[in-house]
Amino acid sequence: MENKMKKLIALFATTAVASTSAMGAIALSGAASVSYDDNGSAASETSYDADITLVGTAGGTTFTYSMDVEGNTGPNTTAATMATTIGPVTVSADMHDETSLTTATGGQTLESVDTGVTVSLAAPIGDATIGLDNSGNVSVSGTWSGVAISHTIKDGSDTTTGSASIAGMDMSLTNDGGSTTWSIGTTVSGVAVTLNSDKAVTAAFGLAGNTMTVAHTADRASASAKTGTANGDGANGYGKNSVASKASFTTVAISRSLTSGATLAVQASNSQGLDPCQNSFTLKYAALPRRTSVSDTTSKLWRSLCEGQHLDMKQDKVGITTAML
Repeated sequence: MENKMKKLIALFATTAVASTSAMGAIALSGAASVSYDDNGSAASETSYDADITLVGTAGGTTFTYSMDVEGNTGPNTTAATMATTIGPVTVSADMHDETSLTTATGGQTLESVDTGVTVSLAAPIGDATIGLDNSGNVSVSGTWSGVAISHTIKDGSDTTTGSASIAGMDMSLTNDGGSTTWSIGTTVSGVAVTLNSDKAVTAAFGLAGNTMTVAHTADRASASAKTGTANGDGANGYGKNSVASKASFTTVAISRSLTSGATLAVQASNSQGLDPCQNSFTLKYAALPRRTSVSDTTSKLWRSLCEGQHLDMKQDKVGITTAML
């Protein structure tokens, strides 16, 4: 009996030591924010966002788990992956099956299984890496003369991507089954400019914490829906929703970081006449550890400034309150 007790105590001590050792290799991080949006002439709204990421490392194996914790439905898993390296071979397992189908314009129409295992081999063929996943897709990627290229051979249609930074310009190109898209970005006199193949242009001015971004989105042509297959093994994959045509528009967004930890932002679009009073006024708190609530009377303050009305601060109780957690 005494020997059994000693064995149990030793086993418990070993388990405790192992658990303590494992805890030393766990990193916990997160971010949270609350935003109040005046929404112009529409009803104002308050939104919340809180995310937590847990990373555990043991030797050459890393496990990453992420979740959303806002709302009243409890934590929702957003990612769960494990990767390990054995010599020249890297094995990565995606254990979370995200919801892929959507009713959004041009979105995927059928649900796909997003879990899987990818095995990559650092093959001795120059600077290239060869990968093989559980779907049978083969990929070859590498960087040559500063140009990063990746090519995936799969059922339905192959995909090729490339990117490079040349003479101060960042360029990227993607060919998916014969359809090519590209993007070019550069900085001129402190202004970051980006041009895409769909004729969209974005220009960002200012320094961190005090910026203005002007974006022009080109006309969008309509496109018919594409019928996919349950296994996504046809030319149309899992299918795509139809795309409705949309006229071009320009958006101006101004953002300012406040000393209180909040970010004040005003966004306007020419679909609303580029009038901030008819567009969106947003106040966002991302400073932790604070719990922030913003009353709807902030909308009265913003609209009173737009409309030139008198606002009784005591009667309307305009306020943005913060409390330490």
